[in-house]
Amino acid sequence: MFREQVKEVCDCYLQARSRHEAGTHTVSVDEMTGIQALERMTHPMKPGQVERREFEYIRHGTQCLIGNFEVATGQVITPTVGPRRTEEDFANHITQTVATDPDAEWIFILDRLNTHRSETLVRWVSLVCGINIHLGEKGKCGILETMASRTDFLADGTHRIRFVYVPKHTSWLNQIEIWFSILVRRVIKRGNFSSTQELRQKIVAFIEYFNKTLAKPFKWTYTGRALNI
Repeated sequence: MFREQVKEVCDCYLQARSRHEAGTHTVSVDEMTGIQALERMTHPMKPGQVERREFEYIRHGTQCLIGNFEVATGQVITPTVGPRRTEEDFANHITQTVATDPDAEWIFILDRLNTHRSETLVRWVSLVCGINIHLGEKGKCGILETMASRTDFLADGTHRIRFVYVPKHTSWLNQIEIWFSILVRRVIKRGNFSSTQELRQKIVAFIEYFNKTLAKPFKWTYTGRALNI
């Protein structure tokens, strides 16, 4: 089962460009939580002296980024930056992403967090895809009964909007994680933010800059085959 799950994810990456040409979006999605708006105490540069940074800082709160990496283009599309990442927040994020091309097919690659397999998401997919069946009741019966039954429904390959889940403990399979590391190095690690609003603005500004100047597909070489040890 594990190998089959890994292979499915890798196949999505390898087929993303041809699917994109045919009108299907392949998007790697995840949350980056607890991004701290830290205001750091610094001594500015002077002639003959570099900028110095004190160890002290002021915390102004945190933000959560829900990011989308479009595999075929390397673009970061329709980001959501806010104070939380609830079931409703994630469903709204997927809704606004699909709204950019509402009639297209969408494949979302993501981990197995409970908010990624929620009742809200199942009901939304059923509505948008015109799936007129009884969904049951969460915790009692039908598609909504368990996490497993909801996962099976969301991963159904016959749906116009479907979700491909990476196996547990394989965050390295999710391409958005590679882009998150770029964001950390370029913006967050040495950033100085006087408020969560400034933090949010700088994240969004970097995404716009990245899409214009740096965006390109990642060269994915792993095919899902077992590695020789």
